[in-house]
Amino acid sequence: MKFNYSEKILLGLEAIHVNHVFFNKKFIPVAAAGGVLLAVSFGLMTACTQSAKAKINFVHKDAPKQGLVAKIGNEEITEEALIGDDKLDFFDLKKREYELKMNRLEKLLVDKLVGSEAKKANMSLDDFINKKVVGGDIKISDAKFKKFVADKHIPETQLNPQIKERITAYLQTGEKQELINQYLAKLTKSNPVEVYFNKPRMMVNVEAGNAPLFGKKDATVTIVEFSDFQCPFCSRAADTVNQVKKKYGNKIKLAFKQFPLPMHSNAKPAAEASMCINEQNTDKFWSYHDLLFKNQDKLDQANLAKYAKEVGADTKKFEECVKSKKYAEYVQKDSEYGEKLGVKSTPTFFINGQLLSGAVPLENFSEVIDEELGEK
Repeated sequence: MKFNYSEKILLGLEAIHVNHVFFNKKFIPVAAAGGVLLAVSFGLMTACTQSAKAKINFVHKDAPKQGLVAKIGNEEITEEALIGDDKLDFFDLKKREYELKMNRLEKLLVDKLVGSEAKKANMSLDDFINKKVVGGDIKISDAKFKKFVADKHIPETQLNPQIKERITAYLQTGEKQELINQYLAKLTKSNPVEVYFNKPRMMVNVEAGNAPLFGKKDATVTIVEFSDFQCPFCSRAADTVNQVKKKYGNKIKLAFKQFPLPMHSNAKPAAEASMCINEQNTDKFWSYHDLLFKNQDKLDQANLAKYAKEVGADTKKFEECVKSKKYAEYVQKDSEYGEKLGVKSTPTFFINGQLLSGAVPLENFSEVIDEELGEK
């Protein structure tokens, strides 16, 4: 089941959260809803407070040659120069445009293909969908409801009757959409829909370096993750990454890059401590990794040492390593490398060089991984 951004926000069930974004060499919190950054609100605030000012003299013309976007004085500006370090932001915009077009195309499919079947049955489109496609009222089981609540990390204290009703309605909408998609799949099985716009792709050359690795070195798909042990969305993503590991096994390898954010006081010490564990044993690193994400509110030095003991590390070597700050420079270089690539928020993933950002569900990973594996 897929929902577009507007649907997610209107349903009100995508968590309103604070995502950490890199801006002008600093990480700042930007409110987001349904994964859509609400930077618009910042823009509106600026527009309301600025007074009238002189306008720059822009003249729009056709480019004299391919690849040029502007000319300042006698200097020609290429699109690459214009985008600069913001290439990931521009790519994200292209992805959003593609997703919006696909959502609109799916709506047209319902109107035209399902509408045609409804006309043959001498029924309205809504009646045909409700009676012939969906088949009546949709029941949501307690198990499915509880799984949704657990997956979305919704506290029990917030589950008042109104929220329960909204969650149930949201799940019913999803079930209905899935049944419609199944019906469309049958209608288009022997007569596929031709699409004349392509899914955007951007290949970023990302090196795993000496990062802790999971999986075989010669795996078909390489996932490089930039993460922060104190970031709540990284913790949520860690659960999903474990699902990815379980689903794909030796078909993938995962490299964990350290990207502690400045506003998280315990993130950098935790990152350095995790590398001290990795120095001893990479399997223990992943166990330590899971413990840190499950105990984000307890990442002080005493607990970092406690977790080291729990994963079976040599505590004496661990304490010596941490005390000497052996991996401080390593962690710093990981962060600098992420900045160089254009990483602006955590978590950020590169799957065979393709960008995937945020605490997205397993389906988002699978879509990219399956394409890379050539599976359908």
